[in-house]
Amino acid sequence: MLKPINRKIGLVLIGFALFYLILSFRLPEYPYAAIDADFVPKALGLLLLLLSVLLFFSKKPETAEEKKKRKIPEGEAKTLLTVCAFILVYIFFFEMIGFVVMTALFIFITTWYLGYKKKWTNAIVSVVFSLSIYMMFNYLLQISLPAGILPF
Repeated sequence: MLKPINRKIGLVLIGFALFYLILSFRLPEYPYAAIDADFVPKALGLLLLLLSVLLFFSKKPETAEEKKKRKIPEGEAKTLLTVCAFILVYIFFFEMIGFVVMTALFIFITTWYLGYKKKWTNAIVSVVFSLSIYMMFNYLLQISLPAGILPF
C-alpha cells in the first residue's frame, strides 16, 4: 500500500495537516471581525490537507531519474542539517536577543557558511536588511518585533 514515495510523503503530510488544523481550530474567535486571525491558519491547514490527499492518491509512477534525484549526497546532507541547526538556534534565541541582532547574525553566519566570502559586504547587508525590516514592521506597520538586548 505504501510502496510509492508519494504515498509515504502524502501520509506524513496528512498527519501534519490534521495536527495543524487541530491547533488552528483552538485559536480564539472574536465576534466583531468578519475575517479573524484564525482564518489564515485554518485556510492553510485545509489547503495542506487537500494537497496531501491529492499527493497520496496521485497515480504518476516514479521514474528512475526521479529516484536518482531523491538521493542526497553526504556533503549536501551535512550542509542541510547544519543550516537546520542554525534555524533552530535562531528560533531559540529570537525572543531573548531580539529580532535585529539574531536576524543579522543568522544571515551573516548562514551566508558565510554557504560560501559567500566577502565578509564586509555580508555584514553590511545583514545589518541593513535586519534594521530595514525591523523599522518597517515597528514604524510603518506598527507591529512589534522583539527588541531583545537593544534599547529601541
